[in-house]
Amino acid sequence: MIGLVAGAWNRCKLSISIFLVAAFVSACASSGGSIDEAVYSVAPTTAKYAAIVVDEKSGKMLYGANVNELRYPASLTKMMTVYMLFEAMDQGRISRDTPIPISRNAARRPPSKLGLKAGQSIPVDTAIRVLVVKSANDVATAVGEFLGGGSEARFADMMTAKARTLGMSRTTFKNASGLPDPDQVSTATDMARLSIALRRNFPHHYSYFGQTEVTVAGRTIKGHNKAMKMIPGADGLKTGYTRASGFNLATSVRHQGKSVVGVVMGEDKASIRDARMTQLMSAYIKRAK
Repeated sequence: MIGLVAGAWNRCKLSISIFLVAAFVSACASSGGSIDEAVYSVAPTTAKYAAIVVDEKSGKMLYGANVNELRYPASLTKMMTVYMLFEAMDQGRISRDTPIPISRNAARRPPSKLGLKAGQSIPVDTAIRVLVVKSANDVATAVGEFLGGGSEARFADMMTAKARTLGMSRTTFKNASGLPDPDQVSTATDMARLSIALRRNFPHHYSYFGQTEVTVAGRTIKGHNKAMKMIPGADGLKTGYTRASGFNLATSVRHQGKSVVGVVMGEDKASIRDARMTQLMSAYIKRAK
């Protein structure tokens, strides 16, 4: 009974927190704040919900809900896959033109995918763009096999080891794509750490995460990260979804000299996820240094 009461109280506190965020946004809009932002009516939080907003400069958490609870990262996983590609480029092990071979295993990955066939290859530069914009699982698996010496499982171990060096203490990777695996877990805190690490460690590559479309073999593919257009100063990062994870989003914002990173996980709809992120960023970027 005590546990049920405590759980109900925690859910109540989350609902109150989001209500306060909405009230804060309303106040900002009515007072003519520096961010001219519409007020969104956001649905109640879900059981899977977790979110965080972090001031990149100070590292201070400006908002948090279930920040260290384990969640499925889904395609937010691909941020680490791209991190490993960036690192390999900077170490001279690969270049933007290096071809990544597509194995039979990679070609068989379920959607979202680019649809490459076994025996084909894709340049590193295009692979990164496709991972960010299209979130292609076939390309992610091919990258994992390529950097993992032929084994995506070995690459997943490398990803987890890299996560530990970045302070992502509760993250375990089992594949390069984010396709469902019960043991592939992370937290809002860890995904925020990864987002910040991508910006800080690879400023010369980071613009990839701001791209919203990619052209492959004459075909233009548009992304579905609508938060990029909804949030003033948004400069990138990644969406993610599986049935188990719900709708996830990591967003980076630089606006009027302030810099924040936000992560929202476990929403029921992409539209709610995007609105929640917009609301949180609007409310909390003003508190950044």
